[in-house]
Amino acid sequence: MIERPLFMPILMHFAARYIGKTYGEFASDYRVFVDANVKCVEDFSMDSVGLISDPYREAAAFGADINFPAEQVPICRNKIVKTIDDVKALKNPDVYRSERTLDRINAARELRKRLGDDFSIYGWIEGPLAEACDLSDLSEMMMKLMMEPDFVMTFMDKLTITAKDFAKAQVEAGCDIIGMGDAICSQISAEKYREFVLEKHAEIIEYIHSLGAMVKLHICGNITHLLDDIKQAQPDIVDIDHLVDMNIAHEKLGDDIICCGNLDPVSVIQNLSSDEVFDKTKTLLHNEKNKRFALSGGCEITVNTPKENLMSMRRACRL
Repeated sequence: MIERPLFMPILMHFAARYIGKTYGEFASDYRVFVDANVKCVEDFSMDSVGLISDPYREAAAFGADINFPAEQVPICRNKIVKTIDDVKALKNPDVYRSERTLDRINAARELRKRLGDDFSIYGWIEGPLAEACDLSDLSEMMMKLMMEPDFVMTFMDKLTITAKDFAKAQVEAGCDIIGMGDAICSQISAEKYREFVLEKHAEIIEYIHSLGAMVKLHICGNITHLLDDIKQAQPDIVDIDHLVDMNIAHEKLGDDIICCGNLDPVSVIQNLSSDEVFDKTKTLLHNEKNKRFALSGGCEITVNTPKENLMSMRRACRL
């Protein structure tokens, strides 16, 4: 068992604003990204920091055009895969030559340099179904899951190659954990997850383990119906959103997987007073006592969260 819970909040737009920078600067320039995260590590005494900013690193490497609004998540301005011929023509990129993937690799190197060898840094890759939706149309991909299974499998086979390449590059740059975000999976059935995604998740996770790194799986939303299958993929850490009952998550995932979560980022962490956040955090920590658990929000800490509320989470975690 972990003697005390790790503090692992997901910080993106919050981190950018915390040092007076825009989200666009944070997502497009690794130097801003590193400065923001190092400042948050120092001020909030975090136990781990993630290389997470937006879902379009690999998409840009594949050739998508990404725009960086000042205070919004980057926008993909063109969907480059529509047909099976587009899939076949898609070239797996060199992650060291693409500007956006290299930017993240450089961030990993700089964070390792500034935070030292003993600090936990987790890289980030898009899961295969999420990346398919990034490069095509989400609604179309959901239809293809039902009607064109060969398209989906051929597409995700190719995307898995780049996911592994990008993970390897980040491990070599200093990451001891790789986060894999596949948020769209919460919107599909357990049957479709088993048919199309589980094998790919397991393949990527096994590969990252072979590199000597751990894996943190992040699927936003209610994943209660997927927990039995997620266990089969054997991630080391699973992010648990506030929509999922933590007791059920532990029961389904078992003793070998760390559950990370799961305070509601808006109704609790953002909107309550710092004292109320402290009390909610204490209650969660009491319920998680003697379990494999890391403290975080159910998802990203929002940009409008008062810094005092994040401090309250940390203070409760240190009691």
